[in-house]
Amino acid sequence: MTPGTGSLSFRLRADGARTVAETCAARSPLKLLTPKNHGSSAWVFSASFGGGLVDGDTVAVEAQVHRGARALLGTQASTKVYRSESLGCRQTLAAHVAEGGSLVVLPDPVSPFAGSRFTQRNEVYLADGASLLLVDAFSCGRAAHGERWDFARFASTTRVHRGDALLFHDAVLLDPAHGALAERMGRIEAFATLSLFGERFRPIVDAVLAEGAPLTRRADVLASANRLVTGVTGAEVGAVVRLAAISVERLTTTLRTLLRNLPEILGDDPFARKW
Repeated sequence: MTPGTGSLSFRLRADGARTVAETCAARSPLKLLTPKNHGSSAWVFSASFGGGLVDGDTVAVEAQVHRGARALLGTQASTKVYRSESLGCRQTLAAHVAEGGSLVVLPDPVSPFAGSRFTQRNEVYLADGASLLLVDAFSCGRAAHGERWDFARFASTTRVHRGDALLFHDAVLLDPAHGALAERMGRIEAFATLSLFGERFRPIVDAVLAEGAPLTRRADVLASANRLVTGVTGAEVGAVVRLAAISVERLTTTLRTLLRNLPEILGDDPFARKW
């Protein structure tokens, strides 16, 4: 088993002009890239020395966004998960965002190849006044090679906390033991869940909820957007958007449209400036 660990810490510069990554450490097979951008946020993109995850690989990233800091975590390309014989692959993110801080988690879709086993967990802790935008996306695998939903197991869990309260718990489990995946998925080849919390991303939430396009049969992209509210008071705590698309290209194009206000918020376009 090959453990890959990453440690990140983001802090607002003394003059308050921009955020810097004061800690950025990684151990193979994980590597972290820190490209420059024109905005005030610090950006880090993850990649793999082997071009993907092989059986037994584990990747664990811890991130701390300090008070008032702004950070983006992305991937250089899709996370490829190769065939697993027994152990499978695991990927985790544990992030803490302090008051006034904001975190964007914007990875490319995970691509689980035929016979692969993959488990992912995102755990994010928000202080009062902190904001989060998180995308969890995955595809059917290598459709161009005839691999559609041929993996052995895929599991992904996202949990978002604010203080002692659990705001959001979302879990996906796809296992052919529960029924043939390709038959169940039909035309669909890619999924994404976009979750948003905090005032920093209010312009995106308002725009997404205002559009409210109805679901239509045989559409290239199916989309559903909802407010997240507390069960006690009914107060809004965030929003969630779920997407299903006939291809990764249609999925990413739709995500980019939904997040068209993000470059203005960040001061630069993360879709165009990975390298």
